[in-house]
Amino acid sequence: MTTTETPIDRAAIEHALMTDGITALKGAFPTEWADRMREDIETAFEEAINREGGAVGRGPNRYYVEIHPEQLRGFLDIVSHPWFRAVCETVLGPDYKVLELGFDIPFAGAKNQPWHRDFPSPPETYEGRKLTSLAFNLTAVDTTEDMGPFEIAQGTQFESGLDWHHQMFPPKTEYPRFESLAVRKYPNRGDMSARSALTVHRGTKNESQLSRPVLVVGVDAPGAGHDEFHDMAMTREFYDSIPEDVRDHLLGRVVDRLEPIVQQHTIEGLVMGEA
Repeated sequence: MTTTETPIDRAAIEHALMTDGITALKGAFPTEWADRMREDIETAFEEAINREGGAVGRGPNRYYVEIHPEQLRGFLDIVSHPWFRAVCETVLGPDYKVLELGFDIPFAGAKNQPWHRDFPSPPETYEGRKLTSLAFNLTAVDTTEDMGPFEIAQGTQFESGLDWHHQMFPPKTEYPRFESLAVRKYPNRGDMSARSALTVHRGTKNESQLSRPVLVVGVDAPGAGHDEFHDMAMTREFYDSIPEDVRDHLLGRVVDRLEPIVQQHTIEGLVMGEA
């Protein structure tokens, strides 16, 4: 399923995540694979937006939805991908756990988000310089400047943020500094990136008439504690079909029947967008 046989440089992966806070693999999957991913995202969004708690606002015209692995045909392709596994093992250790599967969609008219991180930083990170979680992103479209590209303030993943609002939202007096560190990302279909969710970032305003769906896969090191915000589940039949060496890294309930996910990881500071 992969489209590249380039040797994996674990030292380069670790260096990128410890310095910039983000790394990526171009052409991890064929564009046709990404197009199927978009079909599944759009199907899941239509289901979620029509029920209470199915889709949560992350700013004007911007939504986040969590789904179960069986709702994405390419889920096993992602979590069994050699680069995905190498990144997780290198940064989080051999006992990493995949605990979140979802997607973010900024539609036409989405505004700049406030600069933020996805959750407060633990002492292991801001004191010990140890990353305990990662967020993988896979775009469903070829990203252009007018579509509201993702923007990341590189090198900010080790800032404590203890005096920030909810320890996640820095004051606006800090914005010029983050803007001086900011890099916009323009991934294409089939690319896969990995970042520390503690690296300060934002979605920018979507001035096009197109949506920009992006898949999110969240991974924790043992004890990181973010499982309380997520409720990934798998049917027994699906779970039993997964190779054991992949299954060991999935943190989710095994159930008789899947129930729609009620979003638990609401980030209140993003609902209104940047003032």
